[in-house]
Amino acid sequence: MTHPQTLIAVAIAVVGWLALPVFAQTAAAPAAAPSAMITAAPAGLYQALGEKPGITRLMDDFVNRVVKDPRIGGHFKDVKPAALKDSLTDQICQLSGGPCKYEGADMKSAHADMDIHKGHFNALVEVLQSAMDAQGIPFAQQNRLLALLAPMHRDVITQR
Repeated sequence: MTHPQTLIAVAIAVVGWLALPVFAQTAAAPAAAPSAMITAAPAGLYQALGEKPGITRLMDDFVNRVVKDPRIGGHFKDVKPAALKDSLTDQICQLSGGPCKYEGADMKSAHADMDIHKGHFNALVEVLQSAMDAQGIPFAQQNRLLALLAPMHRDVITQR
């Protein structure tokens, strides 16, 4: 069933290509500061996401969903879910204005050999949105987070 939030997410994706920062990154990824991290976080977003405990729950839910998703789960077959959860938690925490420090790979390097196309990308946005819904994150806050992730799409989609 498609709900209004999914329709809005797809519309936003067509216009601004939203992105989740990491498809398959492990704890062993080289440290680098993603260029999108330079963007200032909207005031209060970190708190609206539940601070680090809330972001940790969100990323736990999201990773559990994404590895099982039939459309994109194959991209995660060689990923250690716990390492991905930790890395994503730090990245979202930092992006949203929290005190965390993301030390994972830059997005271009992390996704270079993954054959990610727009369909994979849209599926990932839907899974993230479902996880945010399940965690009770208000729609306006979801959009604020997705807007922070949007600039990363150029480095995530590798198949044009």
